[in-house]
Amino acid sequence: MRELIADMYITLDGSAFGEGAPAYFGYLGPDLERRIDEDVGEPQVLLMGRKTYEMMWEIVRDQPVEGRDRMNELPKVVFSETLGEPLEWGNSRLAKGDLIEEVRSLKAEDGDTLRTMGSLSVVKTLLKAGLVDRLRLVVFPQVLGETGREPLFSDLPDIDLDLVETGVLDGRLVALEYRPTNADPTG
Repeated sequence: MRELIADMYITLDGSAFGEGAPAYFGYLGPDLERRIDEDVGEPQVLLMGRKTYEMMWEIVRDQPVEGRDRMNELPKVVFSETLGEPLEWGNSRLAKGDLIEEVRSLKAEDGDTLRTMGSLSVVKTLLKAGLVDRLRLVVFPQVLGETGREPLFSDLPDIDLDLVETGVLDGRLVALEYRPTNADPTG
């Protein structure tokens, strides 16, 4: 049975996006870059929604060929009702069915870890369904009270979490890893 890891970058107040905020909320540093490279280097199947797919493809498409090899190699499952086939980004599959049933099916298979990168709506749906095995957060030292958008924790049920690991990146970002204690044991 596969494990599902949900990775999210958020501000201290839980915003996953800030209106006008730069990438990584303006805090990209060597530790965070190393963590991103290590995460992408792991065997995995990426799960993403349309917005994240389009944003990531735009970034990867504009990189030199050698910079995009790993992201192109990784299998990607894109959940969207609006995208059409074929998807531009290599090794991507469009899933138009029920997100929860598709992820349950993927988790039941043998294979590489399933992982989200962003994709707030996908992560929230999977958290609500109890399908996330590990929630990994990088918390950026900002409160985006006026410009914060897409709060990660709004509209979620109560979820109990066990802290698995903590760390500090670049002397200013807090990395937290949790296991939900009320995850769906049937996956």
